[in-house]
This record gives sequence, C-alpha cells and structure tokens, in this order.
Amino acid sequence: MTTQPSIQFAKAHKASLLRSIVSDSLTVFWGDWLDLRVRLLQVASSGLISPLIYILAFGLGLGSAMDVAMKPPAGDNYLQFILPGMVALSSMTISFGGTTFSICGERLYSKTFEETLLMPVHPLALFLGKMLAGMLRGLMTSASVILISLLVTGNWRFLSPLFLILLVLNCAVFSGLGVIAGLNVKSLEGVGLLNNFLIVPMSFLGATFFDPATLPPVLKAVVYLLPLTYTSTGLRAAVYLPLAQFPWYSIPVLLLVAIALSAVGAYQFSHQKD
Repeated sequence: MTTQPSIQFAKAHKASLLRSIVSDSLTVFWGDWLDLRVRLLQVASSGLISPLIYILAFGLGLGSAMDVAMKPPAGDNYLQFILPGMVALSSMTISFGGTTFSICGERLYSKTFEETLLMPVHPLALFLGKMLAGMLRGLMTSASVILISLLVTGNWRFLSPLFLILLVLNCAVFSGLGVIAGLNVKSLEGVGLLNNFLIVPMSFLGATFFDPATLPPVLKAVVYLLPLTYTSTGLRAAVYLPLAQFPWYSIPVLLLVAIALSAVGAYQFSHQKD
C-alpha cells in the first residue's frame, strides 16, 4: 500500500531537483552574463586572430599548392576544406581559455570565488552555469568565423541544424574542460602550460587541417582520442557532404564527453576549497 506513494514522492523529488538545478544554473550564468555583456565586441573578436592567420597562411598560402597536388575530400579547394575546422578551432580556444581565465581571476586575484562556492545551490548547477558562460564565449567567437566562411564560400550550410548542434556540443565540451582546469590550476602560468600542452597540439592534430581517414591506423587511433576531431570532421561533413555520409557517431561522442565532464565538474565543486 505504501509502495505507490513512495514512488510518486521519489519522482516528484527528482523533478523538483531537476527544476532547481536548471533554475540555479541560469542564475549562475546570469551573473557571468552581466560581466560579459559589457565586453561583447572584445569577446567576439578575441578568438579571431589564430583562425585568420591559419586561413591566410594555410588556406591562401599553402592552399594553392595543395589544390595543384590533390583535390580535397570535402569542399572545392583547400581553403574551403579548412574553414569548418577553423570554426571548431575558434570555439575550442575561447570556450576553454575564456572560462579558465575567468575562474582563475575569481579564485586567485579578485578573491570573489568564495562567494560562488557559498551559494546555496547544487554543485552541478554551479558547474553548468559556468559552462554556459564559456559556451556563450565560444559561440560568439565562432559566429565571427562563420560570417567569414559565409563570405568566402557563400555556403549557407554553415548555419544548418547539424552544424550548429555540433558547434554547441564542442563549446560545451571545452568550456566544461575549462571550468575543471580553472578549479585546479594554481596560477596563470599553469593555464599557459595547459594551453601549450593541450590546446595547441589539439589545434593541429584535431583534423582541422587534414582528413584523418588518410592517416595510418596507429595515428588515426591517436587523433580520434581527441574530441576536436569529431567536431572538425562532423562540421566538415555537415557543410560539404550529403547527409548519408554524415558521421552520426560524432554527436553521441561529444555528448558523452560533455556529460562525463559535468559529473567531474560537479564533484569538483562539491569538494572545492578556496
């Protein structure tokens, strides 16, 4: 007789907890948005330098030689081939770097991060709120690169639903990674080390400039350990290839990585001491 009310109570409690986490996540995000909104132009343009350099150096410089030697597997020329990778690259760089530096600044310099930890909200809500702010940074910068890609190619599939879903998931993965990094580094020098040993190598090995299908099996296995590879190949397929050739596994892989990072981040927040 008491089983049914107990089940209903458990379901109601879970639904209430979920609503609370969503509401609290948006509250934490709103706090970061109030800071971001006065620097929209700066944030949107901060991640453009590297992609523009790569587009000029590799797409226009090396690209002419590549077009003579071979036809790219996607796109009409090498410049078009690397443009989706540049979108992935810019979203990764700013989602990770902007989030990490933001949390480090609060923890190590302004000393305001303790106020965040004292908020009466679920640790997962703290993580998701910070992650959403990082995603917004990455999407703002990506929008600038997408605009350049539209001007170069005139291909409106850069705004297709599949393209945008992958882009959002990529921002979620790397902003989540940025939150965890920001909670653990001891100084800004530590952020620089993470950038040099994690983000920079991934920028070149994450299928942004090449097709991983052409690699030997051992190197291919290494490249497919990187989440950016799934984003780059998926974005490229979403823009240039027919739907039948889209790598559908990219979406669940990125989603699972984002979920795993959320679990780690929630645990980190629940045990964080600053």
